[in-house]
Amino acid sequence: MQSEIVDTPAGDARITWHPPEEETAARLVLAVGHGAGGGVEARDLRALAAALPALGVTVALVEQPWRVAGKRLAPAPKTLDTAWRALWPALGKSGLPVVAGGRSAGARVACRTARELGAHAVLALSFPLHPPGRPEKSRADELLGAGVPTLVVQGGNDPFGKPAEFPGGARGPLGAPYELLEVPYGDHSFALPKRAALTQDEALTVLTDGVGQWIRSQSAR
Repeated sequence: MQSEIVDTPAGDARITWHPPEEETAARLVLAVGHGAGGGVEARDLRALAAALPALGVTVALVEQPWRVAGKRLAPAPKTLDTAWRALWPALGKSGLPVVAGGRSAGARVACRTARELGAHAVLALSFPLHPPGRPEKSRADELLGAGVPTLVVQGGNDPFGKPAEFPGGARGPLGAPYELLEVPYGDHSFALPKRAALTQDEALTVLTDGVGQWIRSQSAR
């Protein structure tokens, strides 16, 4: 694990690299940003950083400048996008394909910028399809506009959009499909209630195994 600071117009951002072991050749980079309510310590991001390097994936956990500066509130989406664009050359410096990813607000950033930055694919964790209780305020256009193959990983009880609320069989404007993986019982943070029929560790295994299988299919493209 190694961290580096990257200067952006929005301030200093941080990338923490989780590469494969030396004997495992990296096949692609998964760059994952955090949400508006937390950082790269989120359980799903930590689980992916622990599991995917064994599959030949370098996981880059990206901290937006507002988090690096110790601020509590995320800036406007435009500012998040500006920082992500400025980070992109550092994320692609290995020459490997880069999958743009993020959770919640970070997933929106990845979707909004994927096509222009030349992302290989998009991983959208806990995509906030709409504000809680406001399904009419849909952000589906951001997801459908990614323009590259996309995997959405959504908790079964996510108040920002349950899996059944997502447009079924939808395709982006370039014909790139998105797939949806449900983590049963999970909320927006993939936390499970006590009544759930599986444990928290089992839920994270659903997530990491599903992402691992999907990302292997992307590395073969």
